Amino acid sequence: MAYNPQTSILAGRDTATLQADLATAQQAYIDLTTGKKGENYSYTQGDGSKAVTYTRANLAQLVALIRQLQAQLGIVSRGRRPIRFMFR
Repeated sequence: MAYNPQTSILAGRDTATLQADLATAQQAYIDLTTGKKGENYSYTQGDGSKAVTYTRANLAQLVALIRQLQAQLGIVSRGRRPIRFMFR
């Protein structure tokens, strides 16, 4: 099934918004894969210490989102068909 930008879930979003979304998703992927973003943070307040836990996004879902945004923007097309030899 071919990707159709007119019927995708991202249809109707303007190009500038899609480009900003793509940049955000790509930065999130880079931050998560390089360990730039942590998952657990602890800090101390006047009434004691607190801890906050952030969950790491599923990288496969993030990659799928990036690919969908790229397809919607027309940046990445599907792969080339395999070359087949015909013998006559």
